[in-house]
Amino acid sequence: MQTVKYPQKGQEYIEITKRATSNTSEITERVKTILQDVQQNGDAALKSFSEKFDKVQLETFQVSNNEIKEAIALVPEELKKAIQTAYQNIEKFHQQQVPTINVIETTIGVKCWRQNSAISNVGIYIPGGTAPLFSTVLMLAIPAKIAGCQNIVLCSPPNLEGKIHEAILYTANLCGVTQIYKVGGAQAVASLAYGTESIPKVDKIFGPGNQYVTIAKQLVNVAGTAIDMPAGPSEVLVIGDKNANADFIAADLLAQSEHGTDSQSIFVTDSEDKLKEVEIAILQQLELLPRKEITKKALENARLVLLNNLDECMDFSNFYAPEHLIIQTDNADELAQKVINAGSVFIGAYSPESAGDYASGTNHTLPTHGFATAYSGVSLDSFVKKITFQKLSKEGLKNIGETVEIMASYEALDAHKNSVTIRLNAKTNQD
Repeated sequence: MQTVKYPQKGQEYIEITKRATSNTSEITERVKTILQDVQQNGDAALKSFSEKFDKVQLETFQVSNNEIKEAIALVPEELKKAIQTAYQNIEKFHQQQVPTINVIETTIGVKCWRQNSAISNVGIYIPGGTAPLFSTVLMLAIPAKIAGCQNIVLCSPPNLEGKIHEAILYTANLCGVTQIYKVGGAQAVASLAYGTESIPKVDKIFGPGNQYVTIAKQLVNVAGTAIDMPAGPSEVLVIGDKNANADFIAADLLAQSEHGTDSQSIFVTDSEDKLKEVEIAILQQLELLPRKEITKKALENARLVLLNNLDECMDFSNFYAPEHLIIQTDNADELAQKVINAGSVFIGAYSPESAGDYASGTNHTLPTHGFATAYSGVSLDSFVKKITFQKLSKEGLKNIGETVEIMASYEALDAHKNSVTIRLNAKTNQD
């Protein structure tokens, strides 16, 4: 952990808010090779990569109904209940995002409106391994289902037995995922982007992953497949004052750090005493964590920052644009109104980031690496296109016709002008 006291805006802010990065040029070249192989060789390439990376030989990739039934039986009842509770809250929050269609008459006889149209085919990537993210299935499949996506295709890496984690399969089944495939890594992204003999091509790809997955998504995006958002390692910034609970803050910082060695946690305060308390609490709690080594490595990217006042703390947060922002101050509600850049905000001492990660209802797929300055987290909007409509009566065209004719004429687009003029001069009773 690095402690920084009273940094100045400008270069000092830039230095202490740097994310953990690595040289990705070598990884990018490897990913390009994987993408090309899958695009050219389809299932044969996927089988080869499964054997090479997952250490398993697969004859088929799609998860069968029997496998789903077996997985459902293996999930403990307490976990099923927890997932169902989270499902209800996430569904309730995202259901409220369905818009009402408002028809606006901009001029008499000219009616305009906008409505959602679901993206027909979406792909969801869910990491497996030591932390199978079944919670991300909820966050992606639920809004996809509410939006009305016809095909929700999920890819997740198999284990050494050639199976996907049972909690992922249970959650996917609960959420109405239409097809599930045992494919991981960059090759999964390639299969969703290009399609293979077994796996259908999708229109947009969602989901987190390691550097290979992240780079693969970026590359297929450049080639024409939509993705949810640019992504990087997970991060949190916590603002705390002199009365904040140091144990709560330390727990939040460690929760973020255990995601991976490249995660970043930042604590910002106007109290030097609180800065010291939080540092001590972090070291104490760290010793009790099962993922201690991963977390300890991630703490090398952590920052403890002392500033003059809470307004400066908020300015610093807006400069950093964190994926997750936790505000644990006496005036937390007031301070939250000054948030400009953040993926998701957690207000008050009893609003841990993990609540949003799992069950409060908001989406945990959020912009990282400073992209919160321009990007939003995943929502219902991520799974739809917004199409505008207009309907003009003859009277309506008369009312705006001259305006269109003049503007088209000055742009030297006579055919545009004529499309109005011909209609206005036509001898017809057609409405």
